Amino acid sequence: MKAIYKIRIYLYSLLLAGITQVSCEKFLTIDSPTGVSDEQWWNTETDAYNALATVYAGIPGGSSGRNIMYYAGLSDEAVQRGEFKGDYDAFTRGLATSRWGVAQSLWQDDYICIRRANRFLENVDRVFADATLKERMKLEARALRAYYHMELMMVFGDIPLLTSSLNPEENNQARTPESQVYDFVVDELTLCAELLPPTYTNADRTRITSGICWALLSRLGLYKKDYELAKTAAKKIIDSKVYKLWKNTSNMAASYGELFSYTGELNEERIFFKEQGAANAWTSFAPYGIGGETYLSPTNTVVDNWETRQGKTIYELGPDSLAIYRKEPNYKNNRDPRLSASVFVPNEKFLGQYVLDPFYSPADKIGLTKSTATGYWIKKYIDSRDQQSKSGELDFMIIRYAEILLTFAEAKIELNEWSDTETLNAINEVRSRAAMPLIDAADVRYNSQQRMRQFIRRERQAELAFEGWRYFDIRRWGIAADVMNGQVYGATNPTTGEIVEVQMRTYDSDRESLWPIPETETSTNPNMEQNPNY
Repeated sequence: MKAIYKIRIYLYSLLLAGITQVSCEKFLTIDSPTGVSDEQWWNTETDAYNALATVYAGIPGGSSGRNIMYYAGLSDEAVQRGEFKGDYDAFTRGLATSRWGVAQSLWQDDYICIRRANRFLENVDRVFADATLKERMKLEARALRAYYHMELMMVFGDIPLLTSSLNPEENNQARTPESQVYDFVVDELTLCAELLPPTYTNADRTRITSGICWALLSRLGLYKKDYELAKTAAKKIIDSKVYKLWKNTSNMAASYGELFSYTGELNEERIFFKEQGAANAWTSFAPYGIGGETYLSPTNTVVDNWETRQGKTIYELGPDSLAIYRKEPNYKNNRDPRLSASVFVPNEKFLGQYVLDPFYSPADKIGLTKSTATGYWIKKYIDSRDQQSKSGELDFMIIRYAEILLTFAEAKIELNEWSDTETLNAINEVRSRAAMPLIDAADVRYNSQQRMRQFIRRERQAELAFEGWRYFDIRRWGIAADVMNGQVYGATNPTTGEIVEVQMRTYDSDRESLWPIPETETSTNPNMEQNPNY
């Protein structure tokens, strides 16, 4: 079945290659996806599938496509280098302008896919195919169209809301207020969630399901502080019993690391994923000394966040213990197993042989081209089976069930249901899989809404590090200006005790809270207003 699926993807990719080579201007003026007339195109069920595939093409990967994992470089948990991957680092130093390539790429890619979705919805009824199938495909297109609007709204704010394809003379749309876009996305995803199937056969496993729609709604609800929506959408997924955490029952502590490898790739935890979306992980995150390339490096902030195996933060242990864990982050193997599953630390041995030494190794020295910028490396999606080819086939999980459990818990905490049994159960299900101590509302560390709020924020980073959502977390929590201004630090040299100073960052909430509208839009559309201070 997987072979058939890959053949289908290959055929779709040939179609997509032809589409993406068309200029933006020409794309707006040609009414058919391939440049032929609608009468020639919209005929068979295969034509409909191929057209819908072009709408799916915009779903981002982790280390490929729009590089969702690189969003970690926009937050306090990583530093990005290598502009050819996208100059995320410029944004963190207050240097992004209306010509910032990351913003331009997202804007262009999403609006191309929105247009494709609108074109599909306007023409699919011409196709000779089963009526039930066509209705399902329409729902898939509507859900994807809502998702692309959601992506744009969350970084640009007000954006043009497009529910029909535009003629060239209509290419002067003004920005729709964010509140209206939000209502549209919620309405569309809710409808699709209620009507789309919960699962598909393996050959169609990447298609939009009701679970994906609920998962997107849970994310959006958190981001907009609509905690009732976030709770309700997350609960729909939990109650569906379709998803569950990946667990190695014979070695629970290994479960989390296996989740990002070939061993655990085909799991029931992934909800929304991009097939082969982590194919470029080896040439994005892996140490240079083992044949990789490193363009995104963890900071000491994210490494310090993981608790000890006893459930204490390293800051609770006093200055002497803090210094020990700074020099040797996984001292005596006494840290949350998610640390060793997520990060390569100094003097760690790769496959028990090669010593990763960012301070004295010529190949891995901090700051060299293709080497770590901080002294740490991302381990997620780095599988030794990809070492020889320097590429792989790992899928990237955009949203997984563990996030839904934590979203459900956070929403209930914000609704003052912090001591509720359901809240604690959701958290403890994630903690248990990580082989970490369970929490109890009677414990003094968790016995108030504020303390639970602080805890769930740490837990989200411990569980979801480098998966792309931290950037949105620090913005919605209102702490971006606190954590994104000032000196960034990396690893501590275990020989000298000196901590690596990586760079100075600048974050102005009046400017960087939104991305700049691309100059290509503001210069050609008189109705397109720029975001403040760009």
